[in-house]
Amino acid sequence: MTRHVVAGLDGSKESLAAADWAAREALRRGLPLRLVHAWEGLPDDDADAALPEIRAPQYHARRVLRAALELLNDRYPGLYIAAEQVRRPPGPALLAEAENAELLVIGSQGTGGLGGFMSGSVAMATVAHVDRPVVLVRAGETAADEHLPDGSGKASADTPHRDVAVAVDIGASCDDVLDFAFHAAELRKAPLRAVHAWHVPLTSAVPGVEERTRIREEAERELTQLLAPWRAKYPDVVVRENLHEGRAAHVLVRAAGGAGLLVVGRRRRRAAVGTHTGPVAHALLHHVTRPVALVPHD
Repeated sequence: MTRHVVAGLDGSKESLAAADWAAREALRRGLPLRLVHAWEGLPDDDADAALPEIRAPQYHARRVLRAALELLNDRYPGLYIAAEQVRRPPGPALLAEAENAELLVIGSQGTGGLGGFMSGSVAMATVAHVDRPVVLVRAGETAADEHLPDGSGKASADTPHRDVAVAVDIGASCDDVLDFAFHAAELRKAPLRAVHAWHVPLTSAVPGVEERTRIREEAERELTQLLAPWRAKYPDVVVRENLHEGRAAHVLVRAAGGAGLLVVGRRRRRAAVGTHTGPVAHALLHHVTRPVALVPHD
């Protein structure tokens, strides 16, 4: 079964930017794009459509999908795009759509109103429980933002892509995260920046220069060893290793500034309820303005 890229639409600027990003990613991956608008308030097929309280949400849902479909068909004529209204709450609808998706793309913020995907706890719960990669995109993100400025410093979609930054935890299993990040860099013909945050463990004694140097050098060796098989699997991807002292959330927020895409791991949740995505992912969702890919891993 051919997977597809799914974009959730709620009519917000964030969701439209997400759909546009999803269209470009679908073209890069050679996959179809599926646009989904979900709202549990949509009437049944046999409901009396003459009632104003029914006509309004129907009109809104159709307008959201139609406008996005027309825009993306015009911008990306070579891309196959399907669109559907789903009569379900947004959270469960997105979870169901993600099951057959290569990745799910949604706005990092949303209307929080009629059909809004990113309405507080619903959005966070969705991100926390989706078992496929999720990319969150902010309003205003354009094709040119994925590329380096031109020679005059102006935004351009014709220059090389910005690098892909990936958060690497050398103490955790991150094969799925690295595979996603290397593949993303390969698709863009962009460098990959492997970012690792190291810090001196808290003790009663203040560490000396030798101890700090030893900890950093050990982190450098472990990072190089971890990346070695992925360099072999993706020989065309130029890899840059970046180590910074500090807490992961602070380091990654700074590192994401010049990247075209930030890739971060998120542990799979086994509980059926809850919205916890982890402290690092939580900080990035609130402070990073670049597209962020959250990749689940064990």
